[in-house]
Amino acid sequence: MDRENEALRSRTYSWHDPAPTARAGRGMSGLDYLRAMMRGDLPSPPICATLGTRLVEVEEGRVVWEGRPAEYLYNPIATVHGGFAAALIDSAVGCAIHTLLPAGVGYTTLELKVNYVRPIAGDTGPVRCEGRVIHKGSRMATAEGRVVAGDGRLYAHGSTTCMIFASWPERGPGSASASGGGGER
Repeated sequence: MDRENEALRSRTYSWHDPAPTARAGRGMSGLDYLRAMMRGDLPSPPICATLGTRLVEVEEGRVVWEGRPAEYLYNPIATVHGGFAAALIDSAVGCAIHTLLPAGVGYTTLELKVNYVRPIAGDTGPVRCEGRVIHKGSRMATAEGRVVAGDGRLYAHGSTTCMIFASWPERGPGSASASGGGGER
């Protein structure tokens, strides 16, 4: 391969500081918080800019995220990396659970299971992931999600188990735990 003749590509994007949005969210029910985010009253989390995803539907126990597969998401075999579908599923199932939580209550993913049905490519077109709550208890909740293209073809599906806890931990720049913890929402 002649590397000198390869077309170099680049991508630039911006995001908002997530700390003020998270602070605002602690004072709102999960449903109100996600609706405010979808309307643009609160900025989307930085991962949305990174992956090119957005929240498009929110109701009690159900959300839909949408993403546009693109070349910058490709893995070494020139298909969209499976992490893109996993991130869509994780966002949809976690946020579906979040819609059922009152103000100040937090959750975190304990388990995420993803099944890939077919490869996603840049020419697949926009994909949507609908997340639906299966069960919500006082300490645990489960939900499932499906990634489909505009033609209705299934690309991936998965499920989650989330732990619910009584307080939403402080996260973000300047907090004592900003560099630790992975799955807290």
